[in-house]
Amino acid sequence: MTKVLYPGSFDPFHNGHRELVETAAHLFDEVVVAAWHDPSKGEPLLTLDERVEAIEASLAHVANASVTRFASLVVDLAGEVGADMIVRGLRAPSDLESEMAQAQMNLAMSGVHTLFVPSASPNSYIASKYIREIVRLGGDVASMVPPAVASRLDRRFPR
Repeated sequence: MTKVLYPGSFDPFHNGHRELVETAAHLFDEVVVAAWHDPSKGEPLLTLDERVEAIEASLAHVANASVTRFASLVVDLAGEVGADMIVRGLRAPSDLESEMAQAQMNLAMSGVHTLFVPSASPNSYIASKYIREIVRLGGDVASMVPPAVASRLDRRFPR
């Protein structure tokens, strides 16, 4: 049984994230999606509790995916949940540099490998940082996020 860990701040969880989980769920026996608060990204759009709830609702159709939260090193969490590897998405070639450095550090610290899953879909342009900016400026992101996320964002940031 192969278990993978998909960590991120997921602020907010968007259609690209959902697509990656669906792909990983097709390839592996179990996918653990782990959300955390990343202080380097400033004030979050949604609280960690709201993000976890929205991710769970967005992935209700994926039977072999579960959602958790964490406040530790990713490699420590990988050990705690028994993950065989970490999975990360790549939208563009520019993502590879930072993701590769992080993957090499994680491998050196723990022996846990990272698998990169490239996006070749219409969701490849979506990035949480752009969604945060659009939402804060009153724009509509409903086409970029799952309905469970859109409804929470609409309540928090009415247009």
